[in-house]
Amino acid sequence: MSELDELRQRRMMELQMRQQMESQLQAQEVEGQIKHIVQNLLAPDAQQRLSNIRLARPEFARQIEILLIQLYQGGRLKKMNDEQFKALLSKIRGSKRESSITVR
Repeated sequence: MSELDELRQRRMMELQMRQQMESQLQAQEVEGQIKHIVQNLLAPDAQQRLSNIRLARPEFARQIEILLIQLYQGGRLKKMNDEQFKALLSKIRGSKRESSITVR
């Protein structure tokens, strides 16, 4: 491999590393913004409930966070206490199809 090829390869690797770092920083920034908005929307006890959900079902917690932000941006949501948050969760769960297994 020539010296020029080695330089090109090294430069490409540096660019790829820089792009990965930038995308990680961007993802962290988005995560921070989501966390900040949700903290402002939910009372501490509702935040704790969301944290518990995140431990059990992280993808469901993300969906809830996105829904909360959409409702807030649409002007349909103000600060929520735990009771209101539980009511929202029950509406979300109620809209999903219930599945059950019957053993005979």
